[in-house]
Amino acid sequence: MSNATFREPARDLPVDGAWDVVVVGGGLAGVAAAVAAARRGVSVLLIDKGFALGGLATLGNVTVWLPLCDGHGRQVTAGLAEELLKLSVADLGADRPAAGMHGAPGCWQPGGDGDERRRHRYLARFNPSSYLLALEPWLLAAGVELWYDTRLCAVARDGERLSHLIVENKDGRRALAAGVVIDATGDADVCHLAGEPTESLDSNVLCGWYYVLDSSGLRLHAMSHDYSPLAQRQGAVGPFYRGDVAAEVTAQLLGSRQKMRDQMAGLRANQPDDDAQLLLPPTIPCFRMTRRLVGRHSLADSDRHTWFDDTIGLISDWRRPGPVWAIAYRHLLGTTAGNLLVAGRCTSADTTVWDVTRALPGVCVSGEAAGAAAALAVRGTRGEATGVPVEDLRSTLADHGVLLDPALLAPSE
Repeated sequence: MSNATFREPARDLPVDGAWDVVVVGGGLAGVAAAVAAARRGVSVLLIDKGFALGGLATLGNVTVWLPLCDGHGRQVTAGLAEELLKLSVADLGADRPAAGMHGAPGCWQPGGDGDERRRHRYLARFNPSSYLLALEPWLLAAGVELWYDTRLCAVARDGERLSHLIVENKDGRRALAAGVVIDATGDADVCHLAGEPTESLDSNVLCGWYYVLDSSGLRLHAMSHDYSPLAQRQGAVGPFYRGDVAAEVTAQLLGSRQKMRDQMAGLRANQPDDDAQLLLPPTIPCFRMTRRLVGRHSLADSDRHTWFDDTIGLISDWRRPGPVWAIAYRHLLGTTAGNLLVAGRCTSADTTVWDVTRALPGVCVSGEAAGAAAALAVRGTRGEATGVPVEDLRSTLADHGVLLDPALLAPSE
């Protein structure tokens, strides 16, 4: 990397509007945050550098809505997470197992059989293209303003709060005034630019889910090198990549696509008469864990089955039955900017549990709570997220269907 510098001339930027809440990032964490805030009557802008909602779930083809239950028959996650799960398969007329598409088990309908619920977890597998198209009208119906093709470049501070986000899009470089900012970038980009403490990982592997159409029909290929659930290199298969370094982001994407080419070449060699065709490769790099906020407290595996005095939602372990964690409001709060909240995989959770909080139930729980808290902050504490009374936040979340019963954290069998 060159050490040369170039001084950019100072210029006055137009302020292109003011919103009560600005959400950065259009993955499901950002979508949940934006809708949660807008449904509570505040003005919300969601910006995304790309051209579609859903992030890894749609553009990355990671098409599994992981469980809302603990694996022992108890639902522990609801609210917007459940609403978004149902939306993901709303137009799925029939299950297509080879293509990785099936609705939630019928036992999870109201009044479903308890024994069946213990045998079948509450999850679904969806069509990413259908979900991408469904998310936009759902978000806009809530009153969220949406800007695509808008990249965050910098933040401006006014003392202990973020006053503006500096962005660039087709209209040029401009400033957006925000009462509360929610970082749902997946990579803690707002936190990094704001000088918040963060942790970055260099243990991401080649990954990219794609579809193949051949004589047997449409099939989903979940291509990935083995990775470490503890987000380490040990136990994983390299090469390894950081998600917050431009060259490594490109290298991971190029390497993953080469792996797809190699797999397709092998498939065609083994089945020469099938005319196998690759469909819908991921259009974004499929990182699992990149950079996250190091907040007032980092959720850890050792916190399983622990109720916090500021709990705002519950999530289960998608990898095995049993463990349940509470996500606390403290895991969403910036440490230096009083009007900054985070949601999704950049939530303050250490490597022992990051693999759980990054999954769809966790990102929607944190997103919904961040959006609800932002609305309360706008209305009651002049945007100061740290001043939001936790009981008020829990009350509004419960009113919108979020499960907040401490008994659900008790170990079950």
